[in-house]
Amino acid sequence: MNKNIKLAVAGAVLALSASAANAGIIIPAGEWTLDVNGNVNAFAIMSRAKGDNAIAGGLATRPDVTGEKTGQGINTGLLPAWLGFTGKTRQNDLDVEFTISIQPNVSDNSVAGDAKTPLFRQSYVSFGDKSWGSIKLGKDIGIFASDAILNDMTLLGVGAGGRTSGGSTTLGGIGSGYIYAGWKGQVAYTTPNMNGFQATVGITNPNQGVGATGVTSALTDGAANQDRFGVEGKASYSFAANDVTGKVWVGGASYKVKTTAAIEYTADVYDIGANVNFANFGLTGYYYSGEGVGSYMMLDRGASLVGAKRDSDGGYVQATYVLPTKTKIGVAYGISSLDMANATDAAATGSALTFKDNERITVGAYHPLTKHLNLVAEYNNIESKAQNNVKNESNSVSLGAILFF
Repeated sequence: MNKNIKLAVAGAVLALSASAANAGIIIPAGEWTLDVNGNVNAFAIMSRAKGDNAIAGGLATRPDVTGEKTGQGINTGLLPAWLGFTGKTRQNDLDVEFTISIQPNVSDNSVAGDAKTPLFRQSYVSFGDKSWGSIKLGKDIGIFASDAILNDMTLLGVGAGGRTSGGSTTLGGIGSGYIYAGWKGQVAYTTPNMNGFQATVGITNPNQGVGATGVTSALTDGAANQDRFGVEGKASYSFAANDVTGKVWVGGASYKVKTTAAIEYTADVYDIGANVNFANFGLTGYYYSGEGVGSYMMLDRGASLVGAKRDSDGGYVQATYVLPTKTKIGVAYGISSLDMANATDAAATGSALTFKDNERITVGAYHPLTKHLNLVAEYNNIESKAQNNVKNESNSVSLGAILFF
């Protein structure tokens, strides 16, 4: 199985043992070993909205244009459908690997049903040796906050953002517990595994034009551009003692940003998280804090109209338990918060226009129907609060399945 798919399943603490352990379709090819891998998933989602306030950045769904408060859709979940091709070989004392993947989805409700183009999230080469580590060049999941999403139980489900079909994927805990790691062009070095300790540091693509209409999206200060590489890093320690296993990690990122309105600032963020498993119990905790980074996509709503950086923070806690039937049940609470930079910022934006908190409660059940096929049921409650404390709330129930190969 593709390395990132493995991490997604195993790290989500939902990894139903067979799904996590199985590789994809292995094909020996001379000096190479090819691995065709991926997943297909789909969910029927039924939701209801409460409140119809205009809250920029609010994740709670609102009534549609007809005023209808309920919505239904058939949607890809947080983890997109995936088709990956990985090749590995050992040459000149180097482990060499490439991965290319595409992500076609079911999430399209146009008349023809085929308007959505696939995503292209991976295209990289890596080389190294267990004695000194490895180097990766190309596009892959971002370094910062990757462990947050890979340990989120909604990775095999829906989470937030699932009112109706039409989006490429749902949001899981993105914007209601962690910032999206994204898929980034990068040059990264990962150390060898030293008795459970491992670290990665890299430079990432200087993304341009962040935000639909600016750093704050809801404002008009112009799109954000980076004039140098982003810098991201993380370090982790994995441990096992008797029946207890787990992982602790820390990470950080820094970006220098300039907007088309001539606003310049440096955005910085750090995070810390831990996952511990004992017998059939699992517990995950995560926290992040940043300046100028926003709380959903990196940099989105990170600065004010007057150029001051906005503080943001958030995190999630999650508990899971495996029943005798092998069904894993879980409950999670997540929150992402954004502060106005100063009184001028609040006056310029209008407190009703910008969100203050996005909170999420998820209750889920994940059952291994077969060796590769998992049935999933989730309930999600999302509450979005504006700076002036008006609220929107939405509730959703999703039923579906995810198949790994």
